[in-house]
Amino acid sequence: MNRTYLGEFEEIVLLSVAVMRGQAYGVVLMHEIIEQTGRSVKLNQVHSALQRLEEKGMVTSEVGGATAERGGRRKRFYTITAYGEHTLRQIQEVRDNFWSKLTNLLKPGIGL
Repeated sequence: MNRTYLGEFEEIVLLSVAVMRGQAYGVVLMHEIIEQTGRSVKLNQVHSALQRLEEKGMVTSEVGGATAERGGRRKRFYTITAYGEHTLRQIQEVRDNFWSKLTNLLKPGIGL
């Protein structure tokens, strides 16, 4: 089976983009990842991961309108692509298979 592999952080960023349904941009992604994972995340890490995901064809981006709150600067919004969604489904399938096997091993009377 031909699969695409992502690092853990790229996977988390891709999941966050998917959850935000077209409203994902660097700062809000950073806050979402911090909230969901409890880990320390820097904006440049998020931007680097987004760039890699865009190069791989898993997200697309477009620049929004200028806003007063950002001093006239524009936000770059990210959206997951069909390929990105497919990749997440593949990752979920692999993880679900492992969790299923582990759950069976953790039943009473069966040790690891």
